[in-house]
Amino acid sequence: MKVYIETYGCALNKADASLMKSLLVSAGHELVKSIGDADVVVINTCTVRKDTEDRVLRRLRNLKSVLYNKKLIITGCMVSTQPYTLKQVAPEASLLSPQNITKIVEVVENEGIVNYILGVRDTSVLPCNVEEAIATIPIAEGCLGDCSYCIVKLARRRLISYRPALIVDAVRKAVNDGAVEVELTAQDTASYGRDLGYINMPRLVRMIVDEVSGDYMIRIGMADPDTLTPILDEFIEVLREPNVFKYVHIPLQSGDDEVLKLMNRKYSVDDFVQLVKELRRKIPEVSIATDIIVGHPGEDDEAFENTVRVVNELAFDKIHIAQYTLRPRTKSCLLPQVSEAVKKLRSVELTKVAEEVCSKVNNAYVGSIAKTLITTKNKLRGSTLGRLINYKPVVVYDALSIQSKHIYVHIVNATFYDLRAKPIN
Repeated sequence: MKVYIETYGCALNKADASLMKSLLVSAGHELVKSIGDADVVVINTCTVRKDTEDRVLRRLRNLKSVLYNKKLIITGCMVSTQPYTLKQVAPEASLLSPQNITKIVEVVENEGIVNYILGVRDTSVLPCNVEEAIATIPIAEGCLGDCSYCIVKLARRRLISYRPALIVDAVRKAVNDGAVEVELTAQDTASYGRDLGYINMPRLVRMIVDEVSGDYMIRIGMADPDTLTPILDEFIEVLREPNVFKYVHIPLQSGDDEVLKLMNRKYSVDDFVQLVKELRRKIPEVSIATDIIVGHPGEDDEAFENTVRVVNELAFDKIHIAQYTLRPRTKSCLLPQVSEAVKKLRSVELTKVAEEVCSKVNNAYVGSIAKTLITTKNKLRGSTLGRLINYKPVVVYDALSIQSKHIYVHIVNATFYDLRAKPIN
């Protein structure tokens, strides 16, 4: 069968897509890049925000005209949280929840409609797919948190970690297949292994570094502040490894303690600030990315200004800003809401602040020479995309003919999002 997969959402969803691709190829099926060429269409959904959910539903409605004689399979978090809605929009679709993702071959090969919604994730297999030179490998599903705004907790309910030996084997295979960047992903990488009892995320990374040889870099995915803090010393030690990106993604969500309590986040603003300062003290070149929700219930003008103050104080390298959206069956949707107009104004204001902060951070690199790992072709014509040792994205002009994985570049310009550079002979 010829299979087309379209994925929405986070890195964990992309990892699930990679897992499906590997299983399908191993079973003799062919992956195609166009719906027109496909026998089977897989839509891998996301429900973390309402606007993403709406995009998915619009896409499913629009697909009706091109799905004649094609099998439709819907996977991802919406299958766990809103199966009824999906069946209303696409009654002809088979549904496959994240917990049942390893059944993708069975569903593709079944001539009828198959629905797998309940169940526990099978962590006995972990194939991975290398796209260009990047492999995204899931290390766990679920988390230990219970954030009041989060619907993903309902989609991926419990923490289930993959066995470390399985992950090490997956990384080894990815590197042998040409991966130069390996992303270890989960809803919260710092929770990894808490259900197993004998391993944690830094020890896992140490195992990979010690047991997998090759010219590759490890990127560690998002880690929550409260679960990262107890393992911080070990985490800092593995960040020092030469083939681990000096990059940490820690979601702040709000710079106000009262809002954090309403969100049921298990840390204070001061806890977060001290965590970032310790990382920067021990790893001076570290790049810190964060997420912020604007307009969560309980966020008044003072709370918002507190968030702006923390953004200015910590000068993050990358900031993802999202307006709060109501998610069904979450505690936050029952609270008094901030108006859409206010959320929009605050989002615009914080975005301007974030762009100024990130531009200032990135402009400090202009004029320098840096070693860069080339990972993918870039959308900008005549360029490739590389990463510095701290995962800073670098658009490298005139580098399409470069075969080396690592090159030195002269950084000539910067935006709030990335660096721009020319290769050095």
